[in-house]
Amino acid sequence: MDFSQSLAENTHNIIEKWILAVRNDQQIESADDLSYGAIKNHIPEVFQAMVKVLSPSQEGDIKSILTASWQHGLLRAEQGFDPSEIAREYRLLRKVVFDTMEADLLQATPTEIIRYMRLMDAVIDEAIARCFNSYVKERLRELQNLQTSLTLHNEELTRLINVNQDKLSELAHELKHPLTSIIGYSDLFLRQQKREIPKKDSNVNVEHIERVLRNGRHLLRLINNVLELSRYEAGQLQLQLVSINVTELINNVCEMLEPLAAEKNLRILVDCNSISSEIITDGFQLQQVVTNLVSNGIRYTDSGTISILCQMLDHEKWAIAVSDTGIGIAPKDQTKIFEPYFRVSSQERPYLPESSGLGLAIVARLVKLLQGKISLVSQPGVGSTFTVILPLKVKI
Repeated sequence: MDFSQSLAENTHNIIEKWILAVRNDQQIESADDLSYGAIKNHIPEVFQAMVKVLSPSQEGDIKSILTASWQHGLLRAEQGFDPSEIAREYRLLRKVVFDTMEADLLQATPTEIIRYMRLMDAVIDEAIARCFNSYVKERLRELQNLQTSLTLHNEELTRLINVNQDKLSELAHELKHPLTSIIGYSDLFLRQQKREIPKKDSNVNVEHIERVLRNGRHLLRLINNVLELSRYEAGQLQLQLVSINVTELINNVCEMLEPLAAEKNLRILVDCNSISSEIITDGFQLQQVVTNLVSNGIRYTDSGTISILCQMLDHEKWAIAVSDTGIGIAPKDQTKIFEPYFRVSSQERPYLPESSGLGLAIVARLVKLLQGKISLVSQPGVGSTFTVILPLKVKI
């Protein structure tokens, strides 16, 4: 029996059945939008190679099947097939071949049947291996091209950002002046409305003005944060070193933020009695750090306390720790918390509308500017503690 001859005669029939099986297989979704020829691909060449390898009268050339399978894998990669879909293609091919050739196989002796089945399995396995090899290499080539393209785009974006950094700062400065005026007049109008005898229409006006005022203040805070961040990135922040009273500075911050804490019935506890009065640093930048940390604690705490602890570490360093009893920060978010525009959220509590994700990013950069370090200890549902370690005397 010349099994290879029978296989050659049934090649067209086998390919037709195989294409139909691929089209009907719901697990090969990548073939849904392909034409008949696109699905057919290099399978005829694979079959011709199979016939040569199986023919007892021809010299088996394994290179022919390797070449055909290699091309099949390249085209499947270009067509977007998954590896599992390619494996299923060959599984269907094996099934269609044996189903179609079953009658011929049954006419052979048991020894011949085993021999041809082993040969067919070996040939198809070799085709699968070669196909996957080319598929993976093509995917790696695409990945390398994509990486190269992304690198070039990233370099171009960086260049554009650097070029437009000054323009962004100028735009933010231009926005600040009219916005400050809007907030001032809105605040004045709001106070006048509240002094008048309450009427239905005036109550509506008060609500509208309060909304304008609230959103205007949020926008101004966002612009100030963007300016602060851009100035740091551009290296434009210059330290003004003076001797400061840390206790007085922190008390001033607490007085400023006390109304926000009172709205939520939060207590602010301060313990800075042990801190030295001889601290040389930039008072304005330090106040920015403390203000952002305390306001952040108030924002993410619904009940309990905000604690501020200052202490000497040695004759060169001191530390300030701001703790809250708020929602806490999940471990997966703690490494991202100081990145610009990153905001903590949870299923129970989505992003806060007044949060821009810039506060802690600015804190981290100001702490570095003050030659210090910041660390975080947090547990979801329990609270967070931000500890800043600073030198007693900042050096320029």
